[in-house]
Amino acid sequence: MADQYQTFSKSPIGKFVIKNLGLPSPIELDRFESPTPVIKGAVLLGAAPNSILSESIAQVLSNIHANSYAGNNAQLQQAAAKSGLNLSAFNDGDKESKFKAVVFDASGIESSEQLNELYKFFNPIARQIQTSGRVIVVGLTPETTGSIKQAIAQRALEGFVKSVGKEFKKGIAANLVYVDKDAAANLESTLRFVLSPRSAYVSGQVIRVSKAEVLDIDWAKPLAGKTALVTGASRGIGEAIAHVLARDGAHVICLDVPQQQADLDRVASEIGGSTLALDITAADAGAEIKAAAASQGGLDIIVHNAGITRDKTLANMKPEFWDLVININLSAAERINDYLLNNQGLNANGRIVCVSSISGIAGNLGQTNYAASKAGVIGLVKFTAPLLQQGITINAVAPGFIETQMTAAIPFAIREAGRRMNSMSQGGLPVDVAETIALYASTASTGLNGNVVRVCGQSLLGA
Repeated sequence: MADQYQTFSKSPIGKFVIKNLGLPSPIELDRFESPTPVIKGAVLLGAAPNSILSESIAQVLSNIHANSYAGNNAQLQQAAAKSGLNLSAFNDGDKESKFKAVVFDASGIESSEQLNELYKFFNPIARQIQTSGRVIVVGLTPETTGSIKQAIAQRALEGFVKSVGKEFKKGIAANLVYVDKDAAANLESTLRFVLSPRSAYVSGQVIRVSKAEVLDIDWAKPLAGKTALVTGASRGIGEAIAHVLARDGAHVICLDVPQQQADLDRVASEIGGSTLALDITAADAGAEIKAAAASQGGLDIIVHNAGITRDKTLANMKPEFWDLVININLSAAERINDYLLNNQGLNANGRIVCVSSISGIAGNLGQTNYAASKAGVIGLVKFTAPLLQQGITINAVAPGFIETQMTAAIPFAIREAGRRMNSMSQGGLPVDVAETIALYASTASTGLNGNVVRVCGQSLLGA
């Protein structure tokens, strides 16, 4: 459904009204179009003294041929030179230069007193970040630091980044990447994502990178030769996921209930995939999924996207509404995962990606069943991740207000509140969820395991 307010905000009278009443003014976010560079525009790189991740960050910027700048920082220049990155000079006091992205290596901050490095770097250039720009802070996972003081200081980065996401406006996304001390080599897929338009509706988030095997991939087709299965693929977010995974090179098996066969056939035809008409709550669903992927070399990626709502306040909810939502949204995914993991149904370096919701984080009126199911999905990720072997990972996305047929049916006032109560002042698109799932699905994302990233434009709910 079109966002009429956003359209109105672009008109002359709309600009006048919004300015004089102090209303939100949503801008049109940059989104990824293939083929385009990872980032179009200049990148400013900074670092706290004695930071240890600058060389890995510079290597990624070199790999993506970013037009990169830095101030008078000898350590940073040396780190960049080792990676083959040519850093152009950015002079103190330059108020004219504009940057599409600003990246700060905060791994050298070892105490709360040193948090002023954030202020010293960001304060002078806060107004020089372009529309739909990116602010990225890279730090050390607090639990892996060498002292309590450093852990405290690194944890403080979260509050800084989330506040920046709310202050800078103009569609600028701010995110924090925590890296385990020995996981610098696993940073690239995440840094590429948060730099690029793929992360348009992801802001105020923390992504944690851990040490894992580093695999070489074709960045233009990171899923080439892989087989993915997407549940609930006949429309909406599931359809978008199928398209993005196919764009990235995967053969996608589109799964939905038999009643959706016509739409499944349409989606599969558009992306050169195949279909599996199946009720995921069936006792043999895991076995059917494994069999469907066998002819494609086995299953590499499964995306648990299928889900339903049956909203009622708890006092008015029928027991069948409770049972149906829990079964489809949570229990089915548990059973399918158990089967695949216990019966060699997922290839080595496989990916399990789940779709939660901000309702599972913050709760929601009239959604005790739905919120419980989506909180359970977060639990599924958290408690399965440490048990996985053979390079298999599990992660989740938690969408906020996404423009779909389901949200179009929400009453007007609630719908408008959902759209505006975030730092982007607008709803997200199904492709925003799909791009984040593609990050998790990437062969290069071996270091992402146990993450839950909200795709919500930094919604105020549960923040």
